[in-house]
Amino acid sequence: MSKIILSLCGGTGSWEKPYKKAGYDVRLITLPENDVRTYIPPENVYGILAAPPCTMFSFARTKAKKPRDLRQGMECVRACLNIIWSFMEIQQETKYKKLPLKFWALENPNGMLKYFLGKPAFSFNPYDFGDQYQKQTHLWGWFNAPAKTNSQLSPVFKPYKSLNIELQKKFDKIASKDIVPEMFGKLTRQERRSITPTGFAEAFFEANK
Repeated sequence: MSKIILSLCGGTGSWEKPYKKAGYDVRLITLPENDVRTYIPPENVYGILAAPPCTMFSFARTKAKKPRDLRQGMECVRACLNIIWSFMEIQQETKYKKLPLKFWALENPNGMLKYFLGKPAFSFNPYDFGDQYQKQTHLWGWFNAPAKTNSQLSPVFKPYKSLNIELQKKFDKIASKDIVPEMFGKLTRQERRSITPTGFAEAFFEANK
């Protein structure tokens, strides 16, 4: 039986691609087909990846017409955590020290979600794993931390604020075409930036098989 991986609010499914490629039974639970707020998970899930929408938590949300609604933003976060906890809240003999899930991780860009969930267990930028752009991202959960393969950008693209414009140009140039070829021309810049970087996804898989 294949190990089941749930990808909650997974969007384009980039984070779980290495698991799917390796033959895991990946279940993508994302709108419009599936809603984490009403989803009933199967039994015997091996691992859970969660990437709830960051719209209401974003520090960049300063000019939006719709006011920031953190209660609304937390709806999907709560739903993801409830699914995760449903596998962890079990009755077992006192001598046992392991829980059913092999790992779980909840991802969000650096923003206001950390005020709700506390300090993240792991933080990274895409350039830490070889993707030449920056977007500080946090992970909360129970998982093995992936090994960062590239702590610095190339000499041309360094993570300095003074060079941020160059980084954005680089990202906009490669995003749709090289990150998710099948979605080329179909995503907004915001949607492209929400895609899990390939290098990180591969490293996370290697650390959490």
